[in-house]
Amino acid sequence: MKGTGLFMKELLSKDIKELVALRKQLRNELFELKMKNSIRALKETHKIGDLRVKIARINTVLQSKINA
Repeated sequence: MKGTGLFMKELLSKDIKELVALRKQLRNELFELKMKNSIRALKETHKIGDLRVKIARINTVLQSKINA
């Protein structure tokens, strides 16, 4: 995944409310991609994995901010 460092810098600069909103948005997007994949309408299946990784990174940053 290209630009991981930039994505992490963006995440670290956001506050908790923004991170929660972004996570919710990405989860909805992931749900839509999974539905498209289930009916074989999704051509770029790698996007599912990419979104899962982004959500995991957001969760990691959220936990570090909550515990700090």
